[in-house]
Amino acid sequence: MKLKTLITIFCCLNVIISLAQDDVLTKEQITNDIEFLRNTLNEKSSYVYLNGYDFNTDFDTYLKKIGDSTTLEDFGLFLTQTLGKIGDRHSSMTTIRGFDLNESLFLPFIYAPLGDKVVVLNSDQDNELEIRNPQFPFLKKIDGTHIQDFLQKTRPEDITAPKQTYFTLAVRDIRDIEKNYRLLNKPLPKGIKLTLSDGNWQKDTVVVVPVVDRSERLRPWDEKFESQYLFVKDEDYNKPEIIEKLFNVEDGIAYIRLPEMADKEEAPLLFERFNSFMESIKDDSEALIIDVRSNGGGTRDLLYEFAKYMVHPDSIHVVNVTRQRGLIPLPEDYKQSLNNRFLYPMSELTERERTTVNAFLNTFEPIYELDDTKYSEYYFGLLNGKKLTGQSFYYDRPVYILANEKTFSAASIFVSVFKGLPNMTIVGATTDGSSGNSDWFDLPNSKLFGKISTMVSFQKDGKILDGFGTEPDIKIERDMDQILWKSDAQLEKLKSIIKGTN
Repeated sequence: MKLKTLITIFCCLNVIISLAQDDVLTKEQITNDIEFLRNTLNEKSSYVYLNGYDFNTDFDTYLKKIGDSTTLEDFGLFLTQTLGKIGDRHSSMTTIRGFDLNESLFLPFIYAPLGDKVVVLNSDQDNELEIRNPQFPFLKKIDGTHIQDFLQKTRPEDITAPKQTYFTLAVRDIRDIEKNYRLLNKPLPKGIKLTLSDGNWQKDTVVVVPVVDRSERLRPWDEKFESQYLFVKDEDYNKPEIIEKLFNVEDGIAYIRLPEMADKEEAPLLFERFNSFMESIKDDSEALIIDVRSNGGGTRDLLYEFAKYMVHPDSIHVVNVTRQRGLIPLPEDYKQSLNNRFLYPMSELTERERTTVNAFLNTFEPIYELDDTKYSEYYFGLLNGKKLTGQSFYYDRPVYILANEKTFSAASIFVSVFKGLPNMTIVGATTDGSSGNSDWFDLPNSKLFGKISTMVSFQKDGKILDGFGTEPDIKIERDMDQILWKSDAQLEKLKSIIKGTN
C-alpha cells in the first residue's frame, strides 16, 4: 500500500481516536506511556543509540517539567521531536499519530526549494506558477529570523534526514505557519513580516502579510511530474491509460517513469508492460533512463524485475546487507519478512553465492558494529545473473537512474542497489534513504501511535540508508524553469549528457 494511502487512513483514524481522547493527560498517564515506549524502543528499535543520541535523557527531563498534567498536543509534539532524533526515517515519515494540532491559519503564497534558497511563488487565475516578486524572488527572513534558522526548527521529525531532503520538506511546510509558531514556542501575530531578497542577499524588501484561513491557503509546491500522480491509486497502475504514459522512446533514448514501487500482485499489467517495453528497446535504443524522482517506495518487486535485464548472467553482486533486531535466533515471522525483501542468510545461499559474499565481507566496513546478542546474523541482498535472467536478456547499453531528495524507502533501495554496477549511473540528487521493516506501537493511555524500524540496512559502502541516502554519480539540480513547471530541467540535462551535447 502506498505511503499516501496509509497517511489518508491514519488521518481518518486520528479523527476517530481524538473523539475518544482527553485533551489533558495526568502525569501518571504520561509516565506510564513513556515507560511503555521506553521499553518498546529498548527491546525492538534497530536504530536506538546508533547515532549517539540517548532518548532516555529527554524522556526523564520531560517528566520533570510537565507538572501534574499536560495536553495531548504537547505530549504528541514532544514525542515527534524526540523520536526524530533517533535517526529512524520510516518512523519519522509517519511521525506520531493520534493527536490533532487543529491548524487553521496559514501563510499566503507557495514556497519552493531552489538550491539552498527559498523561492516565493504565486499562482495566477489559470493556476500557472509565477514568481511573486521577480526583483526579490527569495525568502530571506520570517519575522526577523533567518530562513535557514527558521527551517531548522520546524520539521523535527526529519531532523536526521539527508540535508537536501530536510530542506525540501521544511520549505514545503513554511505555509503551515500556525504549526511552525507552536514548534518555535512563539505567539502567532496577525501579520507576518517577510524579508525578500535578490539572489545575492544584497538587496532586500520587507512585506507584511496577513495569515489566511484554510479556504485561502494554496497547495504546497511539488514537482510537476510528481503532482500528476499524487492521487493515482495502486489499482490504477493496471489501467492502460496510466501505464502507457510511463514509457516512451525519443531520439534513441528509452525512458521509464516510476511514480511508486508497485507490488507485482497488485499491478500485474505494469510488469507486463515493462517486460514488453524492454523487448521493444532491445535493439533500438542507445540508453535507458529510469526515473524514480519523488517515488515514495512500496515493495522491491520492481527492483528485481529490472535486475533481470541489468545484471549480466555470469555475474553475482552483493547489493544490500542487513541485520534484524530481535530475539536470537530470529523468530520465523522475522525470517519470512526478510525473505519477502529478497534477503537471505549465508546458510541459504549457493556455494558460488557464498564465495562472492565472503569476498565482499573481506572489504566491507560497516559504519556501525552491532551487538550480536540483539541483532541477527547478516542477511544479504544478492543479484545473481543466472537466477534472474530466465527468459529475459542482458541490456548492455548505458542505464541512468534519475533520483531526487524525495526518493524514499524501496525506491531509495532501488538506487542504492544499482549504484556501482556495470553500465549503471545514478543522476540527480541524494536520496532520502530508508529501509526499516517496521513494527507499530500504540501507547495505552494517550492512544498515540507510530512505528519503529527493526532492521538496520547497510549499503555496499558500509553506510546505512537512513540519514545518509545514496549520492548521485552525476549531480543535476532543478532550475527556476523547473520550479515554475515550464520544463523538466533535470531530465533534459540528462538527455543532453547522454547525447554528448552537455
